[in-house]
Amino acid sequence: MSDVVLDLRGVNVFYGASHILFDMGFQARRGRTLALLGRNGAGKSTTMKAIMGVAPARSGEIHYAGSRIDGQAPHAIARRGIGLVPEDRQVFSRHSVDDNLRIAAKPGADGQTRWTMDNIYDAFPILAKMRGRAAGMMSGGEQQLLSMARCLMGNPDLILLDEPSEGLAPIIVQEIGRLIRSLRSTGVTIVLAEQNMHFCLGISDDAVVIDKGQIVYRGTIETLKADKDITGRYLAI
Repeated sequence: MSDVVLDLRGVNVFYGASHILFDMGFQARRGRTLALLGRNGAGKSTTMKAIMGVAPARSGEIHYAGSRIDGQAPHAIARRGIGLVPEDRQVFSRHSVDDNLRIAAKPGADGQTRWTMDNIYDAFPILAKMRGRAAGMMSGGEQQLLSMARCLMGNPDLILLDEPSEGLAPIIVQEIGRLIRSLRSTGVTIVLAEQNMHFCLGISDDAVVIDKGQIVYRGTIETLKADKDITGRYLAI
């Protein structure tokens, strides 16, 4: 059985007449964390949206767990076992933390329920203290944790995290890093879109660097760290 969980092949995405992703192609392997790195506007979020079917590919192929998923509706892709934590969080602001989690609850693609309310509150002690609080009354960092927890309630096998550390207080960024490391130990596959390479160093195995919708680097995160030309040119490190 192949360890390739996600496979993008020559994916092109347009917003109207604007060509955003150019022949995007990479693989994410089972149980590993892949960082999609690049400056703001490089195409990282569009790549996430293409995988989820929110920004459909005009050409190319997207394979998940051995089957093509490009052209499918976002809800159908989610049911196959992919969960997205969007950049803008999209919590239900008038509903409580409890309600936000219950809304998203469903078994995984294999019918199993690994994440329950109890498990979530054990893993997210910050949320456990505010179960009855309206999501709109939470800080940005707390909403980010809620969005991650809500994703897990769908019991995904592949998690897409779009800019999880952006604009957050250091203590929340540390908590998100801890959670990602914990998730890695469960065998889940993670694709992480980030501008902050330093955040990714301790939590990612592999890396893809995107610039202007095109891939300029594929390899391990450690090899990328040592590549001063790529990091200096495309990541401003």
